[in-house]
Amino acid sequence: MPIIYVVSDSVGETAELVTKAAISQFNGVGMTLKRFPYVEDNEHIDEVLSLVSLDKGMIAFTLVKPEMRTYIKQKAEQEAIIAVDLMGPIMDQIQVFTGKAPLCEPGLVRKLDEDYFKKVEAIEFAVKYDDGRDPRGILKADIVLIGVSRTSKTPLSQYLAHKRLKVANVPLVPEVDPPEELYKVPIEKCFGLKISPEKLNNIRRERLISLGLNDQASYANIERIKEELTFFENVMNKIKCPVIDVTNKAVEETANVILNYIQKGRP
Repeated sequence: MPIIYVVSDSVGETAELVTKAAISQFNGVGMTLKRFPYVEDNEHIDEVLSLVSLDKGMIAFTLVKPEMRTYIKQKAEQEAIIAVDLMGPIMDQIQVFTGKAPLCEPGLVRKLDEDYFKKVEAIEFAVKYDDGRDPRGILKADIVLIGVSRTSKTPLSQYLAHKRLKVANVPLVPEVDPPEELYKVPIEKCFGLKISPEKLNNIRRERLISLGLNDQASYANIERIKEELTFFENVMNKIKCPVIDVTNKAVEETANVILNYIQKGRP
């Protein structure tokens, strides 16, 4: 039975996928694939070639380092083994086309895929645990945002999710006790978002008008807002986590403050 050895300096998924696509044109009948991932040096190539020679097989390979591609081609030719370079030719042509040299680092496709799926997972997490919907998310989160209504908790959660951080946010209302989980999460994960009463009053009034509601509702009443902010301060004093003033900050600015805390550590 003909055997095709799929050889790669990474996981080998790309090489296997392309080879399977080619085999499908022959109905895939009577062919066997054997994947050899993480081939990192010439000694490893020699081992694979000896097996291929014994099985009278052929090779389909994705090796990004030029010296390894040259080595496997030369050795395969010496031993009369068919070896197909799946990556090299297109990399060479892209280099000619763009004038840029390739990185020649194995595993970059998988790294990009992992980053993408981490981002998707973080975005889904932010949606699921937005606005205190499920307190269980507080203990699962990388970051917990705490603040009264209209302090940009949701857009900030989404922004940080695009940085692959899982964020839960908790709204504070004087009539409702904060979830117990809020006092169990490590304080280095928590960030309070404070805002001036006047700024919050303007934001809430505009919000009510946009919804076609009376902007004199208690939601936008300055005394009610001060009551909420006092409650917020009391909760922050208990938790003792950093508090960021978002009064005149864009979401991106607040996010950068949080990221700096995380990257540099807290004093």
